[in-house]
Amino acid sequence: MTTRTLTGALDGSLRRQVLRLALPAVGEQFLNMLVGLVDTYLVGHISAAAIAALGYGPAEGLAGVGLANYIVWITTTIFMAGSVGSTALIARATGAKDLEESNSVLRQSLLIGITMGILGFVVMYASAAPAMRLFGAAPEVAPLGKNFLQINAFSMPLAGVMFVLNAVLRGAGDTKTPLLIMVLVNGLNIIISWLLVSGHWGFPPLGVAGAAWGSTISRVIGGIVVVVVLLRGRSGLRLDRLPRPDGAMIRRITRIGLPTAGEMFAFQSALIVFARFVTNLGTIPYAAHNTVITVESISFLPGIGFAVAATTLVGQSLGAQDPKRARRSGHEAYFQGGIFMGLMGLLFVVVPELFLTILVDDPRVVAEGVLPLRMVGVIQPFLAANFVYAGALRGAGDTRWPLLVKLVSPWLVRVPLAFWLIPIYGLPGAWIAMSSDLVVQGILSWWRFYGDTWEGIKV
Repeated sequence: MTTRTLTGALDGSLRRQVLRLALPAVGEQFLNMLVGLVDTYLVGHISAAAIAALGYGPAEGLAGVGLANYIVWITTTIFMAGSVGSTALIARATGAKDLEESNSVLRQSLLIGITMGILGFVVMYASAAPAMRLFGAAPEVAPLGKNFLQINAFSMPLAGVMFVLNAVLRGAGDTKTPLLIMVLVNGLNIIISWLLVSGHWGFPPLGVAGAAWGSTISRVIGGIVVVVVLLRGRSGLRLDRLPRPDGAMIRRITRIGLPTAGEMFAFQSALIVFARFVTNLGTIPYAAHNTVITVESISFLPGIGFAVAATTLVGQSLGAQDPKRARRSGHEAYFQGGIFMGLMGLLFVVVPELFLTILVDDPRVVAEGVLPLRMVGVIQPFLAANFVYAGALRGAGDTRWPLLVKLVSPWLVRVPLAFWLIPIYGLPGAWIAMSSDLVVQGILSWWRFYGDTWEGIKV
């Protein structure tokens, strides 16, 4: 076999591995996102009878859910401290074929997930009312957001367990089990939320609160299921005994994961300031902004899925002492993810109204969202680089660089541009600022992976 033929065979094998890992992860992330999409859809299409009973309509409901979800996102960044470190260490141990190490990481990850989930409950419940004031929510919106947050807070302990243990499975190369768990979570969420938002089959219309109960109950059950799966054993991993705290292993996991949690927290903190600028534009522009973010999150799916593939394969390759394969894995994951996201971006540019009208029934909201969604379409290749190369770096244990990017770009690009452009251009000005920030993040993530510093990082 010639060198060229051998290289082609290796590349073909790697391409299949990337797809095998990425596609179930894309499906899992779609289902994870679908929890929010279902909430947005059902609240955005609340029935006339429910509107009369509740005293508010789709625009107010969407604004309340949108503001509350910022706090949900910020709270779940706590889980990153456990999940990213667990994925990286499990991937290294899998690459080195060290089953004992893998199960040691699993046991400590469960403890971290429980601890982070309890912390998440406290943060979300206590911050519900102050967060609405911080955002400057309108009087008719603030109680809705507060109620949504306080109900969702009760899901956090088991949501933390589900989040971290799914990440453990992905590190072992098993992206199918987390996908199946999210199928269950979403099926339950759709049924419960449909029954409760507008009121069906004799249930009272609860509006925003109904959507919150749907996501809460379904996440709790998802957390229970993933624990049961790992008690029985899956993909070489098994919770074969009661976990006891291991300080050394917990420090290894959190040393990798904490920068990622800090990265997400820094980014979400900038979003809070950014969201405050947008809420000042009024309920309709903010509802449009939230709807565009929800549609935009569809394009995140390939990016997150191929980032999972990059994290797993880079970590496993380095565990097997093969940095060249690790580098090829990162670039191949970007190539494939970029194709998927580029096609999605083209649809956003050509038919933005199609996506917006699926989620919301108010023509004023749709009209406000068309231009921002087209901007999102244009920047998809940079967004793909931001997701996938950051995922590749995390697989190598290089979590400090993505943290630095999230500290610098949102605060030096997004927030200053928003401050300058929103008073001039309104909602399009906000999305010019956001798009510019994401382009910068993508370039910086690619630049770091193009170098070789990450190859020598010890985990």
